[in-house]
Amino acid sequence: MLKGRSCILMVVWIIVITTASGCDNLRFAPKEIQKQNAYLHNRTIQAAVVKSQKEESSPTLRKLISQAEKQSEVVLAYYGMPREIPDCQKVEDILNEENTSLTNHAYIEASQRPDPWDLADHLLEMSIALSGIAGGVFGGKLMRSLKLARQKSQALREIITGNERFKQQNPVSTTSFKQAHQGQSEATRTIVAALK
Repeated sequence: MLKGRSCILMVVWIIVITTASGCDNLRFAPKEIQKQNAYLHNRTIQAAVVKSQKEESSPTLRKLISQAEKQSEVVLAYYGMPREIPDCQKVEDILNEENTSLTNHAYIEASQRPDPWDLADHLLEMSIALSGIAGGVFGGKLMRSLKLARQKSQALREIITGNERFKQQNPVSTTSFKQAHQGQSEATRTIVAALK
């Protein structure tokens, strides 16, 4: 019985931490376009190293570019090599419109974060499935509790979405709306802010 309660507490703790900390801490794994951009960045820095040496730039600038080259290699190692290497053998290739577009698209992809609602929903679904596997009386109680938690999560999502829509549609009432919610605890405010 104690192990089951520990499992429940662990699942609830994971959901609370994930929800309260927001999804800025969570990111999608690098996609092919980010890997291509990391490779392109590395090649850009390598070209800058060669160019700075040919143009007899200051020693400080050469050291900065050399340091940037090492840092770029670390970024590339972290992201991993792309399956398809972008065309970037010459400076003209690096600066072409296709590679500029690749970088812009990689930025958009890299800026995306998981939706906290979807993440919480998936965690609850997984927990419900695990409780079904556990079976028995305890598994059944756990499953009912988790289903109720999922329903409450969906209800909270609908309320917050409706509140945000109301504030957008009624900007004059925003101050009154915020005043009506001043009695919320700090924990509630933190959770709601993270969920927005």
